[in-house]
Amino acid sequence: MEGELWNGIYQTLQALTSGCRRKRQQFSDQTIVLVYLWAVLHDRPVCWACDRRNWFGRWVGELPSPATMSRRLPGHWITKLMDDLEQAYGRRFGQSLCKWIDAMPLPIGNSSGDKQAGYGRAANGKAKGYKFYGIYDSCGVMNHWRVAPMNVSEKKMARRMVRDAEFEGYLVGDGEYDDNLLYEWAGAKGIQVIAPKRKGKALGHHWHSRHRLRTIDMLDRPFAQQMLHERAGIDRVFGAWASWGGGIKHPPAWVRGLRRVRQWVQAKLISLYAKRLKQRLTA
Repeated sequence: MEGELWNGIYQTLQALTSGCRRKRQQFSDQTIVLVYLWAVLHDRPVCWACDRRNWFGRWVGELPSPATMSRRLPGHWITKLMDDLEQAYGRRFGQSLCKWIDAMPLPIGNSSGDKQAGYGRAANGKAKGYKFYGIYDSCGVMNHWRVAPMNVSEKKMARRMVRDAEFEGYLVGDGEYDDNLLYEWAGAKGIQVIAPKRKGKALGHHWHSRHRLRTIDMLDRPFAQQMLHERAGIDRVFGAWASWGGGIKHPPAWVRGLRRVRQWVQAKLISLYAKRLKQRLTA
């Protein structure tokens, strides 16, 4: 499976860049990204991918050293190329009118010395680590996503993602996203948030966003109930990610620090898009 996915990733990356090196570069940005994706696709550390014996004849070329990879991976051009590759896959899936929002914990060991990791709510209680926050299009792609320490509020990250959103339509979430500021920010961008009203929370006499009041009026309608029912699909998506051998689970022991975790998640997303696209083409 990894070999089949690799062929698609390699061809997509080749179409994005010529692979030319810039001044004073021994290895092109394309080479650095390819080596990193090979390591993440096989759930191995980067130093593993720097060893020619672990390529199984897939790619012939000079490989960078682990020190070179460590120095180049945080660079602006590598980050931009990874973003371009993710967006290239995203464009192949299209967009729908309805999108789902949720978060998925990325726990690490409680004894880890990672100073950027947070301690917060996870699936079965409390955990230490990070959390993936995403807006998922039902076509099969993440429109916007972020990674932050586990203790960062889902409402806070939702507002940031909505602020950067470039779509219009419906954004469906659970009761955690029944937030006046989120409704207001989303409404200003042409997005109607649909979230169940939190139980035991009367309207009272304080300010409420008109977009939230509109949603409350819509909740009893079959249209809104159907969207809330279908929102459970994002839970199945997260479950499918975790159940696949190359999917997104907890960050491995060699992935620590917010920047590394985010880059690892992005590489995993690219692999998942390649897998989903292959399944679509062979269906």
